[in-house]
Amino acid sequence: MDRYTDEALVLSTVDYGEADRLVTLLTREHGKLTAFAAGARKSKRRFAGALEPYMRLRVQLVETRGATVRLDSADIVAGYYTARADLPLIARALYAVELCRELTRDHEPHPELFALLESYLHKLDAKEAGPTSLLAFELSALAHAGLMPRFDSCSLCGGPPGERPRFDQAHGGAVCEPCAGRARDAVAISAELLSGLRAIQDGERTPLSPEFRARARSLLNLFISHHLGRRLKSVDFMAQVGLD
Repeated sequence: MDRYTDEALVLSTVDYGEADRLVTLLTREHGKLTAFAAGARKSKRRFAGALEPYMRLRVQLVETRGATVRLDSADIVAGYYTARADLPLIARALYAVELCRELTRDHEPHPELFALLESYLHKLDAKEAGPTSLLAFELSALAHAGLMPRFDSCSLCGGPPGERPRFDQAHGGAVCEPCAGRARDAVAISAELLSGLRAIQDGERTPLSPEFRARARSLLNLFISHHLGRRLKSVDFMAQVGLD
């Protein structure tokens, strides 16, 4: 059995049996892994509070015969403790890690996505990530996963989206008015919103109004839910907290 060390971000945990825990990790070099942590719920020395969502760790892993690896040790590199003491920051962090968990497959390296998530969590912890930054994070995460929605042209004909565009999650983005009849599930979207999302996609970080963010979030929720086949649980948590 091969033993190796890697950097990891905790995406989620599930209690297993009376004392063990299954931990889903996004590692820098090996991608998403499900790790079995024996005795994690009873041993205060081996894991010492490290196996919590969005902890950044240095882990020692051992390959096993199945898809699950064994977690032998975990040292905390960054706990993002400021982001654990503020409910809006908790909600955004949990959404970010759930999105990354659902966008990735096991054992497929995603170093760019790891770096993106690590950077976003650091900004949350430093209180440097405004509400608009979540939209930027989502669009970048979707791009790394090969699911970038198209805002600059019609997803069907490739032409300009026009002044009365629609958005069709099944076809991957904006749809111009002439093509709207071929996109049955397309929803109305203002040219202003389409332009704003394209600007965020291109790297612009100008703060957006709460109304604009709410409309953008609704659109991305629709797109992400369609491609994942379900609505992320953390979306509802953000709504309960009062985040757009």
